[in-house]
Amino acid sequence: MEPVAPADAPPARTPQSIRTPHRLDPAGGCPHADNARLLARGAVAPVELPGGIEGMAVLGHEALKEFLQHPEVAKAARHFTALREGRIAEGWPLRTFATVPGMTTADSADHRRLRSLAARAFTPRRVAELQPWIEELTDTLLDGLARAAATGDGVADLRRHYALPLPMGVICRLLGVDERFRDRLHHLGSQVVATDTPPAEAVAANRELLVALGEIATAKASEPGDDLTSALIAARDEGGDRLSQQELIGTLLLMIIAGHETTLNLITNAVRALCAHPEQLALVRAGEASWADVVEETLRWDAPVSYFPFRYPVRDLTVAGTLIPAGTPVLAGYSAAGRDPAAHGPDAGRFDPTRTARPGAVRHLSLGHGAHYCLGAPLARLEAAVALERLFTRFPALRLAVPDADLPPHAGFVGNSVRTLPVRLGPDRPDPGAGAGRTAMDP
Repeated sequence: MEPVAPADAPPARTPQSIRTPHRLDPAGGCPHADNARLLARGAVAPVELPGGIEGMAVLGHEALKEFLQHPEVAKAARHFTALREGRIAEGWPLRTFATVPGMTTADSADHRRLRSLAARAFTPRRVAELQPWIEELTDTLLDGLARAAATGDGVADLRRHYALPLPMGVICRLLGVDERFRDRLHHLGSQVVATDTPPAEAVAANRELLVALGEIATAKASEPGDDLTSALIAARDEGGDRLSQQELIGTLLLMIIAGHETTLNLITNAVRALCAHPEQLALVRAGEASWADVVEETLRWDAPVSYFPFRYPVRDLTVAGTLIPAGTPVLAGYSAAGRDPAAHGPDAGRFDPTRTARPGAVRHLSLGHGAHYCLGAPLARLEAAVALERLFTRFPALRLAVPDADLPPHAGFVGNSVRTLPVRLGPDRPDPGAGAGRTAMDP
């Protein structure tokens, strides 16, 4: 995986010799300016995580692709040197990412075992079967969005009334989670993944979230159904090494948070992009690009996850000329890789849904790469494409209610989006050209 340097080559750069680590702001903010500055200096950058913990971020497209599939890069927390040495406090805002039992912190056989148990909910057949229900839910949510605008002086928060309840509704349907848990799960999940949550609040949110997930598991054990939670409980109860109680709760946590937060950001970012680039929306209306193309370009241009924790080299590795010491917590810099000019050309910073059809276009990495590629990627793509097509068909004059620059950024540096998306819907009427772009399920 690593090219051998010639004998007269300069020594590999180390985190200490490159530059002072870039301090990741726990409060978050738009990552793109910092990403461009860091990328101009190298594909791998030392970063300072909350609490002064030293880490690294892989930012360049090719470097990230190599790193994500490297056989000597692990996900298990036992490889995290600072954690193993007791330097990570219980309330550290990224601790859950490192320690939650489940697919995202498992390697090799354990990872394959856990992934296979969850994969049954995301087969192509299951995703295709969900499409009519997703379309029905989308139309219901559009009615609610219209009502919210009617009572809000013509303005509605699209993120709250549309981009959030769609993926939350879908993942809860797959898991068999009762509707009464949904607001609570989103609120607690947002606190858990935000990197600016104070330690005491982070501990409390984690504990309350585990309690809520335990309640869900207990309810499904009493009344199982045709859903993923019931199937996971059955696997747990079969004994052996198929699934432990901790892995059951960890898998539910992962599925619920990842199953709605990422798609929530994806839909939000796509609407922002189309409102800011009406000429590109016009191309979609004219059939020159599909709604699926919009989804892919949004994933590249404004990735819903900016810096995803964590991977750890099991030995010292040199990636793109930079040494990453064994046990270092490494962030996958998806938002930076998506705008890497070395991979996507000199116009990498330009939003253009027709890009995906260009000869030689490079596929983005925003849903991962290798063994840990996002299990729910087909479902997220379907949800987003349906949501965008139906939104802009019903409200062809939709526009932002405030300047894009005034939108409050997402909390933390893991997720990448905005907290609210106030929009004016315009006339509520079908537009014959709005749906001309192909949907995600079209060939």
